[in-house]
Parts: sequence; C-alpha cells; structure tokens
Amino acid sequence: MESLRPLLTGKIVVSHTAFDRVSLTRASEKYHIPAIECRWLDTARVVRRTWIQFSKSGYGLANVAEWCGIDFAHHQAHEDARAAGEILVRAVVETGLSIDDWLVRTSSESISSSHIRRTGNPQGPLAGEVIVFTGSLTIARREAAELAASVGCSVETSVTKETTLLVVGDQDVRKLVGHELSSKHRKAESLILSGQPLRIVGEADFVRMVDIE
Repeated sequence: MESLRPLLTGKIVVSHTAFDRVSLTRASEKYHIPAIECRWLDTARVVRRTWIQFSKSGYGLANVAEWCGIDFAHHQAHEDARAAGEILVRAVVETGLSIDDWLVRTSSESISSSHIRRTGNPQGPLAGEVIVFTGSLTIARREAAELAASVGCSVETSVTKETTLLVVGDQDVRKLVGHELSSKHRKAESLILSGQPLRIVGEADFVRMVDIE
C-alpha cells in the first residue's frame, strides 16, 4: 500500500469497475492507514457512455477488450491495467472528450435512471444471479450495482422469489423501527426458510465474488 502512495497521490487513477478503488479503501481501513488521495476514473462507466451496445450489459473488461481487438492476459494486474488504458484511449478518440471531461461525465448518476436496477452481463460468470443490496455500503449503491451487473448479476431493488443473493451492508438501527434486521433481510430469511435457494452475504464477500469477473 505505501509503495503505491507516491505513484498514485494527486493522480488520476484508471481502473475498470470500482473493484480496485474498493480494495484499496478496505485495505486502508483494515490496517488503519490514511487513504491515498487521488481521483478515480472508471473505464466501465466510460465504455457505457461511449458505445451504445455496452450501455446496459456486456461492459466487462474481457468482453470490451475482445470487441476492441485488444489482446491481453486477463486477471494479471499489469495486463488488466494495460487493457483498461487502451480502452480509455479508444474512447477518447471516439468521443473527442478529454480525460478531465470524462471525470466529470462519469461522476453523474447512472445513464439509465437514478435507481439501481441493472441487467446482468449475459456472458458474466455470475449470469443468472439476481442480487439485492440492503444497508449502508462503503461504495455508492450505483457502483455496487454496476460491479454486480458486470459479472452477470441482475440487480433489483426488493427481495422477491426471484432473488438469489442479498448483500448486507451496515445498518442504521434508527431506521429499522425496532427490528435488528432490515425488512429486506427479514424477507430473505423468510424465503430461505421456505426453501428458496437464496444466499445472504456481507459486502466483503460480495467484493471477493465480483473479483472473479
């Protein structure tokens, strides 16, 4: 972590989805060290705003790189970084927007709407999963939704008989009206008791799951 600080401090750091940013944030929290002060640019968000066919699904790094004709060894850090960089360069050429322009444009809300429903990437390793979030996450809910969708999860706002994953963040007890669990959490547990194949995981487990993309 400290070896990265002089390289990243005050810089624009590019990554595909929020996974790297979340991982560094959690490492800072775990080891009680100051977070690195830098600005993050998510190339998954750039891709969704550059090419219409990737606006809702299919914007995972491997899929976009293949479409762009970029050869790289997926899941090797330096190769993933190179591919994300090449994709960003192509988006800049395609749109004429500068890096600073993209920082502004990708800081806006989801391109589809203000809610966090997403259609999962059908080629993602978790395709077919239906995920719901509850509680306070360490990342913005829309970013968590985009991470989930990039690996194939469809994202919904409420727990139903279609839900297969519930991701639980911290809860504000003042909002639980005397309950220890949120209404989504209680509904999920009820469905599990009735036999529904539904898993309840914490945010840390969710981050590990999306790293398989």
